[in-house]
Amino acid sequence: MGSAYPTIAVDAIARFQRLQGKRVTFITGTDEHGEKIALAAEKRGMAPKEHCDDIVASYKDLWKQLDVAYDSFIRTTDAKHEALVAAMLDRVWEKGDIYKANYEGYYCVDCEEYKDEADMDADKNCPIHRKPCTQRKEENYFFALSKYQQQLEALLTEQPEFVQPESRRNEVLGWVKEGVRDFSISRAAVEWGIPIPKDPKQTVYVWFDALNGYLSGLLPEGVEPSTENLLERGWPASVHVIGKDILRFHAVYWPGMLLAAGLPVPQRVFGHGFLTKDGLKMGKSLGNVLEPTALVGAYGADAVRYYFLREIAFGQDGDFSEERFRNIVNAGLANDVGNLLNRTLNLLKKNCGGTVPVSAADIAADHPLRALAAEKAPVVQQSYASMRFDRACEAALSVSSRGNQFLEETAPWTAFKKGSEEQKAEAARVLVAVLEAVRIVAVLLSPVTPSLSRRIYQQLGYSVQQVEALQWQDTEWGQLQAGQDMPPPAPVMARLEGDYVTEPVPTAAAVAK
Repeated sequence: MGSAYPTIAVDAIARFQRLQGKRVTFITGTDEHGEKIALAAEKRGMAPKEHCDDIVASYKDLWKQLDVAYDSFIRTTDAKHEALVAAMLDRVWEKGDIYKANYEGYYCVDCEEYKDEADMDADKNCPIHRKPCTQRKEENYFFALSKYQQQLEALLTEQPEFVQPESRRNEVLGWVKEGVRDFSISRAAVEWGIPIPKDPKQTVYVWFDALNGYLSGLLPEGVEPSTENLLERGWPASVHVIGKDILRFHAVYWPGMLLAAGLPVPQRVFGHGFLTKDGLKMGKSLGNVLEPTALVGAYGADAVRYYFLREIAFGQDGDFSEERFRNIVNAGLANDVGNLLNRTLNLLKKNCGGTVPVSAADIAADHPLRALAAEKAPVVQQSYASMRFDRACEAALSVSSRGNQFLEETAPWTAFKKGSEEQKAEAARVLVAVLEAVRIVAVLLSPVTPSLSRRIYQQLGYSVQQVEALQWQDTEWGQLQAGQDMPPPAPVMARLEGDYVTEPVPTAAAVAK
């Protein structure tokens, strides 16, 4: 789930920006070189590329299940990527920023970096992976990051939005002010990697390789990796979304590399938090790893996407509990939205023949649902823009919540049974107001719950083509038209019930053993 969480978040950002009419390129992919990958392949009795092909297939399948609509999936084993890495090396080499030197230190294979004494515990273990770091000495090529000390410090002080959230920026600024150091960009003892063009006996260090995927992912196969081509296709990136544990590479190493290559730095680097399960850090040793395939297989993409984006303030650490997951999704999506739509459509079918009796545009501007939708749409918009998905969902759901309340207050079923013709006409207007409110909620939630929003729109009589053409302007009141026919009512969101699908939390005694 650690990889799925930020990918879902970036997909929501991309979907929101597309709704805004923006040209979007959403890049994801796989980092496939290095010692860690070679060792994993060896354990499986496979060649590294064969191992990577298998992993890539599983990722692509998962992204499909989670409704992740990326524009580019870059593999660091792609020919176009290897060509770009070679071009970047040449640029930096010509600048005089690469040199050869001996290095000795403690190395964490899983982090793929050398550790300072302060970065390890007393037994020389990596605190993140809880494994021993190995002492190594080898001759490598180094990137002269220290030459860019002043520029990096200026970047972080003069552009405070460059690293977000604020707590992460302060952390990165602290690292830089302590003094940045040159870092190794090659490995002599690792064969699985891109050979250094000027010295094929060495391979490119995984970060100088992987980080360039943000550039190669923009270029079609066969296009020269020139500055002009990169700028034409969208560089610099609007935002990189990465885990806080690899923030140093993205917020210090990467901008230094780009400055050396004469390329602009990304506009923003956002470091998201870690996930825990039932209050405990996830890990194989505790037996509480959270597999997204199990969740999405049992509950569907909308439920998984909604929970992680609604429940966790993006940037902070967050916890998963399957019980809370069910409660949050059932309350928000199944009850507040799904049940409201279904019961209103059934009332429309029973009392109006399933046809919209009046246009939503004819409902007064001061109607409580119309006024609230107009108030909340800009809140949702600003929340998405600032990556506060939790606030976006909360504001959107406040409209459907008020719709439920309004339905209970007006009790249109009573008027349909016993009321005058005038009262029945007003009851029909109540149904239209509620359905229009739900329609707007569907648009507001569509970056987070794309499939649910599609089902809502289809239940309101819209075609697939109309759903795919949605824009942010569709959050404005007045789309439902008099005479619009609705299909037979069908639930759009089932309640989450049945057996739990994630592993129970191990007891303290079990953990101790």
